[in-house]
Amino acid sequence: MPNSLTLYVNRGYTSPYALSTFVTLREKNLPFDMVEIDMNSDGHKTGDYRARSLTERIPTLVHEDFALSESSAMDEYLEDVFPETLRVYPSDARQRARARQIQAFVRSDLMPIRIERSTSTVFQHEKPAPLSADARAAAEKLISFADALIPSDSGNLFGAWSIADTDLAMMLNRLVHNNDPVPEKIAKYVRAQWARPSVQAWVALAKSANG
Repeated sequence: MPNSLTLYVNRGYTSPYALSTFVTLREKNLPFDMVEIDMNSDGHKTGDYRARSLTERIPTLVHEDFALSESSAMDEYLEDVFPETLRVYPSDARQRARARQIQAFVRSDLMPIRIERSTSTVFQHEKPAPLSADARAAAEKLISFADALIPSDSGNLFGAWSIADTDLAMMLNRLVHNNDPVPEKIAKYVRAQWARPSVQAWVALAKSANG
């Protein structure tokens, strides 16, 4: 019998947002199917996918007869619908709000980093140029934000792991992976989060897809 959950991802496995929901599904140990969408040939704009996603964006999660886009909404949906599995958000209300703040921040801000250190430089090993002045300013903002939240021992943000750890580490790894200067505490945090089996499962898919 097919799984009741299907995650639509981009063919090159470079989407940080697909990564977030993929990790949520893996951490919650939920069986799911995965469908690759070729965005280079506008597969995300076809009628079938457009009808499911509503936004023509990657990723989209389909659960039985319900389809949902936007990865943080998908993460929260999985948390609500499968509460008996590993929790991917903190149980404390303030920590949970902070986790959502982190997710919103890395999705809506820091555009110069997202442009000049695209995830292709992480997953496809493209060689980027030095950061521009705007990107350096964005990097300083990101580092200041992360430094205020990451504990001194570079452990998880809230003691127990949460999906906000993966999302923050993904954004920071745009710098770390490309040897841009970051404090050792932050680099250590990124290395630890990147070694998590659920993240490494995605990395393996990206390596396979991109040679």
